[in-house]
Amino acid sequence: MAAYGQSKLANILHANELTRHLKEQGVNITANSLHPGVVATNLFRHMSIFNGFTAMFGKYLLKNAQQGAATTCYVALNPQVKGVSGEYFSDSNLSKASSKATDTELAKKLWDFSMNLVE
Repeated sequence: MAAYGQSKLANILHANELTRHLKEQGVNITANSLHPGVVATNLFRHMSIFNGFTAMFGKYLLKNAQQGAATTCYVALNPQVKGVSGEYFSDSNLSKASSKATDTELAKKLWDFSMNLVE
């Protein structure tokens, strides 16, 4: 589960650093991050404790696929978000990412590390 959280953090850091690079180069492309909510998926299918929980309470507590896609669609298509870049959204609203996710030094380190991997 820790690896999943780290991958989500890396996604946000990458989007923030990509935004910085694009702005520096004068490129008019936006890059944002979002949290779709806790969506009923098969992510925990191999963890029996979660299977029971999802079966009993999932339809009451978790978003379905359409609800989970709503924020992605909002950020991609809503005219109010046009030109907005380097931001974080949750439940179709501008939101605040964690302090770690907005750490510019950490974002730069991840960017540099990633660039070294692909060179």
